[in-house]
Order: sequence, then C-alpha cells, then structure tokens
Amino acid sequence: MMTAKFKKQSLLVGSRIRALRKDRDLTQGDLASRIGIQQSDLCRMENGEYKVSLETLFRILSVFEMNIAEFFHEDLPGLMKDRDAELLRHFHRLSPRSQDEILDFMQFKLQLEDKIVNGNKKSN
Repeated sequence: MMTAKFKKQSLLVGSRIRALRKDRDLTQGDLASRIGIQQSDLCRMENGEYKVSLETLFRILSVFEMNIAEFFHEDLPGLMKDRDAELLRHFHRLSPRSQDEILDFMQFKLQLEDKIVNGNKKSN
C-alpha cells in the first residue's frame, strides 16, 4: 500500500515524464515502445498509480537525452517567461550537434552586441 507521501512523489515523477514526453511530441505508445514497456504501464506511471523503477527512469532519460539531475530540476514559479520556456523546449528537441551550433551562434551574437555597445560608449 502506498503512503500519501510516496503517492505524491510518484505523481510528481509521472507528471514530469508526461510533460517531457509532450514537449518532445511523443505519444505514450512512442515512448513506451522506445523504453520497452507497455503503453498502459507508462500511462499508470504518468498518473502516479505505478512506481517508476530506476532502470525504467534511466531508459526514459536516455530517450530524452538528459541526466537525472536535469530530470529532477524544478523551475521556480514565475522565473521563466513563456517565450524563454518555448525556446528551451525547442532547444531540447534538437540533436546535440544542433544544440552546439545554437550555442556557438548565441556566443557570436553576444560578442557582436558587446562590440556595438562598447563602440557606442567610446564615441559618446
């Protein structure tokens, strides 16, 4: 029998799995087949009715290309704007190579803006 605290934790883990799955446009069937479980078991996990084993969680993390620390990281309410969250969701859907390219481009743009700002300060 699940205690109330355990049930709440299972529901939080399940909710996180559901949110990440939906962010990546995966159906329950898609994710279940990738990690080698039945879709009905994944549904029960997402609803907090069935505990997620570490082995299953690690397979899920592998599909999502994230580590356990990233999985359990919770954003504080109100700190992230909707646009920021959308950018982050899109970024996480990219391949690691594409993510590196985006980071390189952002660094380039920041350096360019720094030059512009510093150039304007010098001319004033």
